[in-house]
Amino acid sequence: MRSVYIILTAKRKRKDSALTVSNVDFEEGQRKCESITPVNIKFEQEHKKDEPINLGSINLGSVKFDQERSQLDLARMIMLHGYPLEMVEHVGFKMFVKNLQPLFEMTSSALELDCKKIYGKEKQKVYETLHALHGRVSLAVDMWTSPENAAYLRLTANFVDEDWKLQKKILNFITLDDSYTDDILSEVIMKCVMDWDVDRMLFAMTFDDFFLNDDTIFKIKDWLSQNKPLLKIGQLFDMRCAMHVLKSIAWDAVKSLQDVINKIRESIRYVKSSQATQGKFNEVAEQVGINGQRRLFFDCPMQWNSTYLLLETALEYKGAFSVLQEHDAGYSISISEREWEWASSVTGYMKLFFEVINVILGNKHPTANIYFPEICDVYVQLIEWCKNPDDFLSSIALKMKAKFDKFWSKCSLALAVAAILDPRFKMKLIEYYYPQIYGTDAPDHIKEVSEGIKELFNEYSTCLNSLDQDSVRPGNRLPGIGNGTRDRLRGFDKFLHETSQSQCVLSDLEKYLEEMIFPRNHDFNILNWWKVHTPRYPILSMMARDVLAIPLSTLGPEWAFSSSGRILDSHRTSLHPDIREALICGQDWLWMDSEEAKMSSIHSAVPLAIETN
Repeated sequence: MRSVYIILTAKRKRKDSALTVSNVDFEEGQRKCESITPVNIKFEQEHKKDEPINLGSINLGSVKFDQERSQLDLARMIMLHGYPLEMVEHVGFKMFVKNLQPLFEMTSSALELDCKKIYGKEKQKVYETLHALHGRVSLAVDMWTSPENAAYLRLTANFVDEDWKLQKKILNFITLDDSYTDDILSEVIMKCVMDWDVDRMLFAMTFDDFFLNDDTIFKIKDWLSQNKPLLKIGQLFDMRCAMHVLKSIAWDAVKSLQDVINKIRESIRYVKSSQATQGKFNEVAEQVGINGQRRLFFDCPMQWNSTYLLLETALEYKGAFSVLQEHDAGYSISISEREWEWASSVTGYMKLFFEVINVILGNKHPTANIYFPEICDVYVQLIEWCKNPDDFLSSIALKMKAKFDKFWSKCSLALAVAAILDPRFKMKLIEYYYPQIYGTDAPDHIKEVSEGIKELFNEYSTCLNSLDQDSVRPGNRLPGIGNGTRDRLRGFDKFLHETSQSQCVLSDLEKYLEEMIFPRNHDFNILNWWKVHTPRYPILSMMARDVLAIPLSTLGPEWAFSSSGRILDSHRTSLHPDIREALICGQDWLWMDSEEAKMSSIHSAVPLAIETN
């Protein structure tokens, strides 16, 4: 390779400082400025066009304009950040690009082709990643809509990779016909599973609140069972979204108290209607000894957490509102003492839901084990609230509990198994919560969970062909035995494995349950713990890998408190179904692989969804 030299010559001027770059030969540079040291830059082999350039290793000597490379870089940028495709037709963008590189040409139609090309390559990477896993995959299935009421189906794979990191990959974003039925819905899901060839790898599927009809899920389970029996006879397969049920019962509480909430809103609107009324209210608050640190505000009726905070703040000024009615003839809104008591109780309900959701959303590693104590706390409180002597409050609690019971009946076993696989809890957490939930029937339910995890463990121990990772796997040979050497004791190895396997498996689970509980701390990472302890619990760790990856929530933080469902933004709804799926899935795959994913607090991709009133 030949070398070229670039001399950077700095000249300080009176008014400003500027850096002048000139391309000169080394001798001329020495004559003009002997103090400058030349920078030796070598030509490197051309970088692959379909892979991103590492900006930290750019070699200026090899840089040249590449139309194809530039098109792919632009397509990758638009996919990664969720920019609209039509931005390449914008006058400002064309002007910017023309000044930057006059040779560059791009149209939205060519951009679509490049996006599909990137999508195809990234899809192959995801496919290879899934099929290189030693464990299983769980799917989250959720529904989306558009402002025009179009329907979409999204499938997301959840798994723990070989480095014991929790991973999520959007597999499909399907546009449904307006006339779709439950039968068509199940067929669409099954086709997606077959296209990705993961039907024999599935552990569980988590459905959002749209899938209230069990017939759709039953057809999927029946179809999967024909190819390969589901673990635990499918008892752990049909999961429901925990965040959905919490969100739903929170809105039940808001709707039940709607009349009182409206009175409180009107009262706040009156107080803030002028500076005079605000000043009078502040004086009244001081007279009754209220030194509220929070100011009254208007809530967003479409966000129940906003309404909860409004109620919590208004309750601090309860005494001031009561006195204001006596001293201000213009304030005619009457809120009775009983209504304030209802507001106080319902606010207590909402506070619990608010705290539980924030605990789940704030977890850096949302593995399945984090849900059990939070869900149990809610269940215990619902049982207590149902005992309230006030008919109005008990009726609200009973309605919420009925909805929660359906979730619990489907997910309690999976929640409990995940908690047992947390070394900080094991069976002790089950033994702590179940008496509070089931009372005198608790021993029977504890036994049911204990037998359930043993049965699941036994299934893992017998599925050695697909799950076992020890010495009987192909490619693992005894030291000194080459590929071409006949091992006369290979049959003995198989005999030894078959006759001793049951003892090893049984001792594996029993050993884990009998050993000391790991101390609780805030920095505990359960996946790191199982990664370290895999040699000690070889079969149990495989089971833990799959159970902990169950996605017990399909809702993100932007939807956990909203009254609306998932609504796709306008520029994506206008796209052709194929390019829409390519952009949404491609953004997810590129974002997770990009360096910016590590700096998500600073840079974030454009969200898929919009809020509507």
